[in-house]
Amino acid sequence: MSDCCSAPGLLPFEQALANMLAQVSPVTETLTLAIDQALHYVLAQDIASPLNVPPHDNSAMDGYAFALGSFTANKILTLVGRSMAGAPFQGVCQAGECIRIMTGAKMPDCCDSVEMQENVSADGEQITFLQDKSFGCHVRNAGEDIQLGQQVLQLGKKLTAVDIGVLASLGVAEVKVYRKLKVALIATGDELKLPGQTLRVGDIYESNSFVLAAMLQKLHVDVIDFGIIEDDFSAIKSAFISADEQADAVISSGGVSVGDADYTKTVLDELGEIAFWKIAMKPGKPFAFGKLANSLFFGLPGNPVSALVTFHQLALVALTKMQNAQPLKRTHLTVKCSTDLRKSPGRMDFQRGVLAINSQGENIVSSTGAQGSGILSSLAKANCYIILPSEQGKVAAGEMVTVQLFDQFL
Repeated sequence: MSDCCSAPGLLPFEQALANMLAQVSPVTETLTLAIDQALHYVLAQDIASPLNVPPHDNSAMDGYAFALGSFTANKILTLVGRSMAGAPFQGVCQAGECIRIMTGAKMPDCCDSVEMQENVSADGEQITFLQDKSFGCHVRNAGEDIQLGQQVLQLGKKLTAVDIGVLASLGVAEVKVYRKLKVALIATGDELKLPGQTLRVGDIYESNSFVLAAMLQKLHVDVIDFGIIEDDFSAIKSAFISADEQADAVISSGGVSVGDADYTKTVLDELGEIAFWKIAMKPGKPFAFGKLANSLFFGLPGNPVSALVTFHQLALVALTKMQNAQPLKRTHLTVKCSTDLRKSPGRMDFQRGVLAINSQGENIVSSTGAQGSGILSSLAKANCYIILPSEQGKVAAGEMVTVQLFDQFL
């Protein structure tokens, strides 16, 4: 039995994604920022190391530095100096001598090995080594982490906290990055009320813009929130015109279905060019994508799960390309399903699941339960999608399925 919603003309999910990405143009404008202001920005340059990291051979232990060739048969060396972090030993260490050295301190030029302090006994300046040693032990070599000229970060890298630390370790004070995207959010529906307002009969609280704004914050864009727009053609048209003037992308939720009061698609038909509308995916069939005069638009369904899944699987991928960032990397696993799953052929299904490890140490996934497009708690309980291809029918417990782990946006 086929899916009752899989009518002819629905665009396959993979084709919709490819179609959309082909029409996305990345931003080109750049700015130069100090590294302490650059977190989550997208690099507009490659970063090559201007130095070795570490810049010199240094000790990995608190102990004693020496030249292995001067190691005597009685394993006793004479202490002749100290090398501290920031205050290296300046003299010459001769055969039969050693240098007291601290972790991170520069290795004296005449020394090639270190013994940790726990493995020696000290009697004044006479240091007795209690174990045989090998060349280079407990020494971090210059360039061991990063070599001079090595490419460290690539164009398109979205800078993480660790990346900022790496830049600092290289002495890089500022970087060229792409500017932030501006994304407008529009919610439509007479029945929608903001949290804190009183609900009348037939009203519901609007949640899509809150979820989307939170996810967009993680994407590191500037959000322009137009709030809730009533189901009125003129009001929706005015909001879209204003959003198009201010933003690189306009995201609406609701109004892209086929109801009498679903004006968003009509407005988009008038103001822009719809590339496609209706996708063979579940949840989220009524998803629209196209172009306005100055921006791209993503028309999300109104149902909370449908809005979130289409944003996560489609719009977020496109916005990442718009940022000029490297493509999102998402983790897919093939695991055993521990529960029966309802599914009819016709649409790719993104069911919500919980990935866990059973008593035998195997990865298994189970459904979160009811999968209705209005049941937002199905996502709150989940840690992955169970992705069932369009031709797939129902799944019996014990069958293998593909899961996509939730990423940093959820």
